[in-house]
Amino acid sequence: MNSGILPVFQRELTCPICMNYFIDPITIDCGHSFCRPCFYLNWQDITVLVQCSKCKKTTWQRNLKTNIRLNKMASIARKTSLRQFLSSEEQICGTHREIKKMFCEVDKSLLCLLCSNSQEHRDHKHCPIEWAAEEHREKLLKKMQSLWKKACENHRNLNMETTRTRCWKDYVSLRIEAIRAEYQKMPAFLHEEEQHHLERLQKEGEDIFQQLNESKARMEHSRELLRGMYEDMKQMCHKADVELLQAFGDILHRYESLLRQVPEPVNPELSAGPITGLLDRLNGFRVDFALQPERRNSHIFLYGDLRSMNVGCDPQDDPHFTAKSECFLVWGAQTFTSGKYYWEVHVGDSWNWAFGVCNNYWKEKRQNDKIDGGEGIFLLGCVKEDAHFSLFTTSPLVVQYVPRPTSRVGLFLDCESRTMTFVDVDQNSLIYTIPNCSFSPPLRPIFCCSHF
Repeated sequence: MNSGILPVFQRELTCPICMNYFIDPITIDCGHSFCRPCFYLNWQDITVLVQCSKCKKTTWQRNLKTNIRLNKMASIARKTSLRQFLSSEEQICGTHREIKKMFCEVDKSLLCLLCSNSQEHRDHKHCPIEWAAEEHREKLLKKMQSLWKKACENHRNLNMETTRTRCWKDYVSLRIEAIRAEYQKMPAFLHEEEQHHLERLQKEGEDIFQQLNESKARMEHSRELLRGMYEDMKQMCHKADVELLQAFGDILHRYESLLRQVPEPVNPELSAGPITGLLDRLNGFRVDFALQPERRNSHIFLYGDLRSMNVGCDPQDDPHFTAKSECFLVWGAQTFTSGKYYWEVHVGDSWNWAFGVCNNYWKEKRQNDKIDGGEGIFLLGCVKEDAHFSLFTTSPLVVQYVPRPTSRVGLFLDCESRTMTFVDVDQNSLIYTIPNCSFSPPLRPIFCCSHF
């Protein structure tokens, strides 16, 4: 190759961030290319868009694919550098005067072919250094992909734990007020039970608050360790081939040890304390009503601790719908304008459901309109994320840190007090009361469910 062209060729295969040959190169939508690890480490906040470090344009890409051509060319450039290194006098075997092309995985040393077959080394595992280095580099990059996913997961969990910690005391205070409000409707002889209930709730809240703070601190520490490990593995990928092979086992051990130490979120939950006489009082307002089934492509979008949940669907429009899927949205035929009403819903051991009441105008909204939890709809819902169940209420959206009901849920509508109450029937306990509801009668019961 012409001596003037070689530097240009090398420069085009060099990452502008680390100034080394590309490893796992990606090309973003502005046309500039970077090592994937360099690009990720330069992306300080994984929740926001990132700017190109060369032209400062914002990239909208998320699923970045390896630039295969650049990757192959960078590999060729590294092999060329390796051959130049091996051809030096220091890498000529003093005994056999042959180039040391074999790597001994036991002694972590370079050998010529004859030495690798000698009595001293014949029982050791050997491999040609030229392909062994690239193979180990690829293994390291795959481990780095897993490490980055774990770092992103830890980042999301840290944000969630930070939000929970910030809101936790207010949530416990709201729950205490809701429990106290229920006892005010009960006979005076339950005062002692009320005191025990509220004291236990206060103590649980304080204990969980401490757990959340400790969990947040662990995740912050883990964030630094994960990022540092990722940086070390990136530096290892850029090392000379012999150094990479010699240190590979050690860094792999550190990587595996770190992954075992990444903390999990707390997933706080307050105990469900029974309230004596709660169901007896509510059953005095028991009503029954007919249902009006109606398929809709309706959506409830959840924010904060929860991901979006598809509630009700049109099987023709939903790509996830199968013959075994159950998607439906039904309305109560009866509407309410005033008074107090109580009814029950059997949920069993299920999830991805939501029910409550809504202002009647919502039923007339267009099929594809979206609900954001604060638009005239007052629901209790349950979603499953991985192995964890989350309860929520709407108007406004509040995550409920109480046990998931696994049998029947009672719903109590009080039009005059403008409240919507949900109770766990089997536990005789309060789930939550939505206060100050923006009712706009007539109100209509609504039931949504989506199972896949």
